[in-house]
Amino acid sequence: MVDFLKDLNEVQQKAVQTTDGPVMVIAGAGSGKTRVLTYRVAYLLSKDISPFNVLALTFTNKAAREMRERIALLVDPSKAKSLWMGTFHSIFARLLRAEATKLDFPSHFTIYDTDDSKRVIKSILKEQNLDDKTYAPGYVLSRISNAKNNLISATDYNEDIEIQSHDQQARKPKLGLIYSLYQQKLRKASAMDFDDLLFNTNVLLRDFPDVLYKYQQRFQYILVDEYQDTNFSQYLIVKKLAANNENICVVGDDAQSIYAFRGANIQNILNFKNDYPDHRIFKLEQNYRSTQHIVNAANSLIAHNKQQIHKTIWTSNLPGEKVLIAKTTNEGEEATWVAQQIFKQIQHEQRANSDFAVLYRTNAQSRAMEEALRKLNIPYRIFGSVSFYQRREVKDVLCYFRLVINQMDENAFLRIINFPARGIGATTINKLVAAAGESGKPLWEVANSPAAFGVKLHGGTMAKLDEFTTMIKSFYARLFKINAFELGELVVNKSGIRKFYFEDGSPEGITRRDNIEELLSGLKDFVSGGEEDEEQPPLRTMDEFMQDIALLTDADTKAADVNDSNKVSLMTIHAAKGLEFPYVYVAGVEENLFPSQMSMNSQTELEEERRLFYVALTRAMKQVTVTYAETRFRYGNFNFCEPSRFIDELDPAHINYLMPPRKRTGQKPSDESFAESRNKFIKIEQAAKSAVTDQEGKESQSGFAILDASLLKVNMVVNHQRFGAGTIVDMEGSGQNAKATVMFQGLGKKQLLLKFARLKIVG
Repeated sequence: MVDFLKDLNEVQQKAVQTTDGPVMVIAGAGSGKTRVLTYRVAYLLSKDISPFNVLALTFTNKAAREMRERIALLVDPSKAKSLWMGTFHSIFARLLRAEATKLDFPSHFTIYDTDDSKRVIKSILKEQNLDDKTYAPGYVLSRISNAKNNLISATDYNEDIEIQSHDQQARKPKLGLIYSLYQQKLRKASAMDFDDLLFNTNVLLRDFPDVLYKYQQRFQYILVDEYQDTNFSQYLIVKKLAANNENICVVGDDAQSIYAFRGANIQNILNFKNDYPDHRIFKLEQNYRSTQHIVNAANSLIAHNKQQIHKTIWTSNLPGEKVLIAKTTNEGEEATWVAQQIFKQIQHEQRANSDFAVLYRTNAQSRAMEEALRKLNIPYRIFGSVSFYQRREVKDVLCYFRLVINQMDENAFLRIINFPARGIGATTINKLVAAAGESGKPLWEVANSPAAFGVKLHGGTMAKLDEFTTMIKSFYARLFKINAFELGELVVNKSGIRKFYFEDGSPEGITRRDNIEELLSGLKDFVSGGEEDEEQPPLRTMDEFMQDIALLTDADTKAADVNDSNKVSLMTIHAAKGLEFPYVYVAGVEENLFPSQMSMNSQTELEEERRLFYVALTRAMKQVTVTYAETRFRYGNFNFCEPSRFIDELDPAHINYLMPPRKRTGQKPSDESFAESRNKFIKIEQAAKSAVTDQEGKESQSGFAILDASLLKVNMVVNHQRFGAGTIVDMEGSGQNAKATVMFQGLGKKQLLLKFARLKIVG
């Protein structure tokens, strides 16, 4: 036995040492699955399996990088460097670059991110005179993405009667046309989007048997992380590559499958036993992360799912605190209470801000939490905001890099041709675009010889255009001669970008300048690449750097942000997957919010929501607190709220309430029983509304009343029962949506919805 195996428990050791044949490792939350994957690869290498014959697929670049670093500590570091290890997209982008000519793509094709793809779709909508509200770019891109993940090409999409019928009924009959034009534009720009990387890999393996055989022989051992999150396209690639020898090991947890909206198919992990009848299964059931109360409460919740691989998660950790359930009056009180609890723990128990995470079902819930944390001066960070590489000034520089690498990249060309301003105006650009469209030639080709395509330009404009194209060609000439940092410095200086931002002395300009310098620092780090000890480190070029950037995932950015500063983390539960925090608050656990109202259509959707709550609970190491509000303002309406059914499903033995618990029976309610429960709730809600009406009558007698907007004017002084005297500074909306913004002494501005605010006119 290899020495490092002593670090593993008995089940982990067996999972690592069973290297031949199909293996499924079911890894419960906090059970050390990354360690098993890492040690399994190290074990293979220690048995003299060539690293070139091992394929390890992860869902984040960060996970791959950390695994590679750990493997290098366990075995010969040079072997770790030679592994085919990375995300699905990065590995198959690498494969596609090697085989690109078979699909009539250049090896240096550009990879479009979501922003690039939306820009292409917007241009198509404009060209086709289609309404961008009916054909919202985000929706269109999602539709195209789903089609590609199910291996439906643009041609297949347009020939499928059922799909066309669906689009007609949805009053979006042009979706198929947009899909076709979108693919044409990508092809013309020598570009692929993220989904194309997998779609085209499937095409390559399907249409070229020699290529399939080549990689089946190369990848003799295949490992897949987070198998429950794979979609149909990923599943098919793995199945084809493993078909020759079936030395495949998948690791995952069906209880944490929460990405169906992205195309993930839980059936991939549930049906593994059918795909590989001779499989071995190992269950990692010991949780090393959480306390006993958290583990047992999460177990009691997920037990209600019918579609699952049975396992019993346990821990030898201390019992810890029970899961706390807190009821609040409304979302404002909920946020204030959560912020106060965090403040107390930071002040009295000397906890770090980064020890805390507030999780919620929807991004809209962050507003109240932000406001409450700001009032207590608690620093926080929201995840899901604009990432570094999507910031405007960074994107500008990256588009220069992209055009240097691939002159067919139309998106990059249009973004930078007149930035910084060089006297090539919109009229000139429109002439070039029109000529490219009419001729079917790339924009770059037209820009290099405008007259050949009938484009008439003034001599001065022609000179400026020639100067631009010559500059890009000069950069390209150095692409493979100097490293990425040297070329980056050259581009930033020669293009005028550095001068442009250095002349802007505004705070925003200084921030943008700093971001560009940070990008160059990233290039410097990339070039050094940890190879300082080598006498002659390899030349790391710009095209390699840009591939790394293009393949960064949301999860990579998220993980980097978590480690970046000492701040409370605010994020959706989906964004929290793969992370852990000592103290977790799960807010808004109410019916129709969590589970979402849109998940009530089927048992499958409801079970995914339950898995999402399971993920939320199991992010916590020491304590988890669940909150819900009795009332919540959503979609412009004031709603009475009912505690989520998921709270009822938690074992009472592992729960403490900050309010009287709801009446329980020994038997857990089924999902179907909630129809009766909701009917009862409607009666309670009606009674509550009647009580509010009675209270309003009493309040109006004391001078406070719900006032019509027509009675109120700007600069009028009013009294509010809770906030006291204030002056109206703004009025907006009408009828049920009428609002007044009031400046209250010592409290600042507050916006009041008049159909609920009880006011008294003072003067």
